[in-house]
Amino acid sequence: MTGNGPILLFDGACNLCHGSVQFVLRRERTQRVRFASLQSNVGRSILQRHGLDANALDTVVYVDGDAVSTKSDAALEVARELRAPWSWVRIFGVLPRGFRNWFYDRVADNRYRWFGTRESCLLPPAGLDRSRFLDDGEATPAEATVPAQSE
Repeated sequence: MTGNGPILLFDGACNLCHGSVQFVLRRERTQRVRFASLQSNVGRSILQRHGLDANALDTVVYVDGDAVSTKSDAALEVARELRAPWSWVRIFGVLPRGFRNWFYDRVADNRYRWFGTRESCLLPPAGLDRSRFLDDGEATPAEATVPAQSE
């Protein structure tokens, strides 16, 4: 699995984000999504490689090849990976991005207060392919690259 599939970068200190990763793991159609925290060296390297601020922790980031999505666009891309009925959330893509991101920002701005924080990063559940979690101990930034879709 290492080296294939999109990467979902999430705030490693955020309980809501951890819950969202668990939600994806339980409902994804295939096991192709990989995960890394925004705070990890791998996450920071991916952000920098795609011209994003490595210090900004206010958005989830979905990277698939050269395509990078943030905020509500990233959430809609993640929904594409889920089984029905969860994949149907993509219908919200018809709403204007500014409108969707306004709601996204309200949740992002309040996520620590509403859902709390944690001291340690997510540990993969037992039985899960650990190579899907790109952390500083399991993958170097070079190994975390996503191959271009045109190849």
